[in-house]
Amino acid sequence: MHLLSKSSIPSTFILFLIFFSHFSSISASYSTTCSGIVPFRHRADTISITDFGGVGDGKTLNSKAFRAAIYRIQHLRRRGGTLLYVPPGVYLTESFNLTSHMTLYLAAGAVIKATQRLRNWPLIAPLPSYGRGRELPGGRYISFIHGDGVRDVIITGENGTIDGQGDVWWNMWRQRTLQFTRPNLVEFLNSRNIIISNVIFKNSPFWNIHPVYCSNVVVRYVTILAPRDSPNTDGIDPDSSSNVCIEDSYISTGDDLVAVKSGWDAYGISYGRPSNDITIRRITGSSPFAGIAVGSETSGGVQNVLAEHINLFNMGVGIHIKTNIGRGGLIKNITVSNVYIENSRQGIKIAGDVGDHPDENFNPNALPVVKGITIKSVWGVKVLQAGLIHGLRNSPFTEICFYDINLHGETGSGRSPPWKCSDVFGFSKQVSPWPCSQLSSQEPGSCTNYS
Repeated sequence: MHLLSKSSIPSTFILFLIFFSHFSSISASYSTTCSGIVPFRHRADTISITDFGGVGDGKTLNSKAFRAAIYRIQHLRRRGGTLLYVPPGVYLTESFNLTSHMTLYLAAGAVIKATQRLRNWPLIAPLPSYGRGRELPGGRYISFIHGDGVRDVIITGENGTIDGQGDVWWNMWRQRTLQFTRPNLVEFLNSRNIIISNVIFKNSPFWNIHPVYCSNVVVRYVTILAPRDSPNTDGIDPDSSSNVCIEDSYISTGDDLVAVKSGWDAYGISYGRPSNDITIRRITGSSPFAGIAVGSETSGGVQNVLAEHINLFNMGVGIHIKTNIGRGGLIKNITVSNVYIENSRQGIKIAGDVGDHPDENFNPNALPVVKGITIKSVWGVKVLQAGLIHGLRNSPFTEICFYDINLHGETGSGRSPPWKCSDVFGFSKQVSPWPCSQLSSQEPGSCTNYS
């Protein structure tokens, strides 16, 4: 595993951009990939946003141009779909909806920038698995770039930028003047066969990339950026979705880099759509919160998640599996391996007391089940606390399996402070500092299916 030093992050970021734009010449060196779940389609029909009056001067509002171009794609229905080309320039626009069988292609130097005139920003219904907006009761603002019920959609290019200009939204959140939940930067809803690649996403008002109720989604070679103090700017949040591939990306935001979700309390339990079969591979990033996360909204269940070859710097928590009473849901078969963590408050956290509730009507007897969690081949330096595992008294976490984990404190201080554990059963081998006794309470055989 290639390890990056803390001081090399800025240059690493530049290398990532260069690497992504020239990846086709060296793709053979990355033979392990899940991206084949969605074939990349080449469109014979190409149009440009400038054909519809688009002006990339950073001042002209291009909402009509984007909507007219996408209307043309939707209604002419060219065989094999259509590529919408965005040439170099800064294209200011309101939110817009994508359609099936299209590619949104951003040239090098192209920026699609969200307007900060929010008076006409559309509202949409809350997600049924959340019951209300994630931040406030009622509806939610539509994502900047939105796709509902679409298939065969690609967002790609030559590392052009999608800029949410989120600071105006962050300030409303800080000042508590929001009326509804902030918009995501990109959201696909009830969609399938989606590819997002070779694009820079920056300054999202809320979560950056949110596929929800989707299947067959590939997010690859993206860069996601937001200030460290920007609220709730999660990188990639697969939500009640299946067959999701997230690879080869750099994420530096104000919240979790990748967080797998599946609905919120009774609403998620009732909707009953899990997230499953999700691969997260070769991610590098930094955040005051978690690097790889599951939850805390996991009421539909999360199963069969693989995260590997992850490099994390300046973190709150390296690996965080989080849920709460009232959530319900089964979290099972989660494997995280080959992780490097540098400068983190905690290395590993698995907790049953994290996250708020949509209302006071949650059922305290709806307890989550957490089992079959394997974490292995983790190396950490400057980790203040190795780990915390806090299960639930009436629903202990079981089959928690740790192998080959070394988490070190500050230079000269040796090992990190010890683990803290409660209501957990599992097994550990070659873990330093030595974990709590509860992680030797099961026979090794209970972890053999996950090792």
